[in-house]
Amino acid sequence: MDKVFIIAQMEQAHTDAVASGLQLAKQLNKNAEVFAYSYAYFSGPESYNPRLVSVAQKQLMDQREAELKQHLVDLKGEDIPVHMVWSKYLFEHACHHSIRHGFDLMVKAVHHADHYLPTDWQLIRHTRIPLLLLTDNPLNKGNATLMAVDLATHDPIKQQLNSVVVAYGKQLAEATGTKLHLAFVLRVPKILRDMDLIDTHALVKKAYKDHQKQIAKFNMDPECIHIIAGEPELCLFELACRLKSKYFVIGARQREGLLGRIIGNTAELVLERMRSNVLIIPADDQLLAPLTL
Repeated sequence: MDKVFIIAQMEQAHTDAVASGLQLAKQLNKNAEVFAYSYAYFSGPESYNPRLVSVAQKQLMDQREAELKQHLVDLKGEDIPVHMVWSKYLFEHACHHSIRHGFDLMVKAVHHADHYLPTDWQLIRHTRIPLLLLTDNPLNKGNATLMAVDLATHDPIKQQLNSVVVAYGKQLAEATGTKLHLAFVLRVPKILRDMDLIDTHALVKKAYKDHQKQIAKFNMDPECIHIIAGEPELCLFELACRLKSKYFVIGARQREGLLGRIIGNTAELVLERMRSNVLIIPADDQLLAPLTL
């Protein structure tokens, strides 16, 4: 364990995943390995010639490897292991290989500062180890790490997931020197707030009182505990923007079978808006079992 799986893609991203991943691995005192993914479609008459396709593939991979190794030299990381991978479906190889070979963190850059691509969503939905998605957005230039938890849940798995989110959030904040914040959103539909049918101030005050014991266990600055009434995706986005959160940590319960394409409506809506570097903690048995606060 204690290994970071850094994904390097052919396409240029706003953030250098290799440089950022190596820096984070050093901060977390973990070993890093780089997996350089490549794939290309070959068209025309030549595509029917397996030998020509094989030669073109090798040339592409050799060029990619040379560029990446030079980049590592520039980063003073020439000793970092590099693995060249030819794969059409990045997420399948990354999710399988990372868990099989004992990695405990996956790092990937987001190619668009304001939204995720299908590959990002596939990783989010299928990863079994924590996944950090890096983005270069002016809204995340602050010095805060924001965690989202559900203090009101009675579901044992969600309660365990809360503990794991807090544990990883504390580790990340300590390693990166960021201020740790925790958020819990009381879901109140906008129409009820607009019609003044619910006293949100009283609701928040009661929640602080009801969850006082849980909050005390976190051993955090009370000013860094945020209980908000509203819609989670909007409240968390606004809080992250106000704090200019560099990192946002959230747990995700992934689904199997016909529901395998979704990770839960709330989590997806939150992630669609978030502009921070996002650390997704999957509700995997190996992660949940050993961790307690």
